[in-house]
Amino acid sequence: MVDSDTRHFGLIGHPVSHSWSAIHFENKWAKLGIENCRYSLHDLSSLDNIQALWDSRKWSGMNVTVPHKQGVLGFLDGLSAEAEAIGAVNTIEFTTEGRIGHNTDALGFRQSIAPFLEGHHDRALVLGTGGSSAAVVYALREIGIKVTRVSRDPKSHVDIGYGDIAKEGLAATPLLVNCTPVGMHPKEGEMPPFSSEALKGFGPQHFVVDLVYNPRETALMKTASSLGARTLGGESMLHLQAEAAWEIWTGGEALH
Repeated sequence: MVDSDTRHFGLIGHPVSHSWSAIHFENKWAKLGIENCRYSLHDLSSLDNIQALWDSRKWSGMNVTVPHKQGVLGFLDGLSAEAEAIGAVNTIEFTTEGRIGHNTDALGFRQSIAPFLEGHHDRALVLGTGGSSAAVVYALREIGIKVTRVSRDPKSHVDIGYGDIAKEGLAATPLLVNCTPVGMHPKEGEMPPFSSEALKGFGPQHFVVDLVYNPRETALMKTASSLGARTLGGESMLHLQAEAAWEIWTGGEALH
């Protein structure tokens, strides 16, 4: 097949070697009988050379992961309304008008948790303040859930530190979402730095969501589950946000 017929897709982030995106799309294309699409991983510790990467081939679409979901905004030609509201991008559409940033994380997260939410899940602790966290906070507030963000180094009066969370505070907040890479392979044993006393606040009233998908059950999820909480890993959100990205890239067009 002539290379000019190839549609190029990719992922930028750091690190990306663990990423599931290439396997997801390659499996999808195989099932659909699509032979002219390629997906590549690009480990960029900074965005200094992003323009050279974009100039290296004709791109049809790109995903963005940590730590570049916010930093990439300055290299784009436009943003969808949702990406602008969130302040972070995980999907780039290459158009005749230029590179347009989208955010499918919010949609993927919203859809993944919908079957598990109950009436008492009206308050949430969101761990982390990066691009994934911004999408999660946006999605939760859109459905009327009050959010408190938790950071190792709070820089805003709306954020709190892990040391500010007592057992009673955790017990009174029935939804918790980890948007940090803590507990991700190869450091599966790591936990967010809650005090051991605070962790005792988990119970059957809790729904704990971890955006980490490798491993499927993180140390945080295991701890919460052992205390009766319901848990959800990041795999379903990954599938949902990827499908939303595919729709943006193709506009529903069947590629064969």
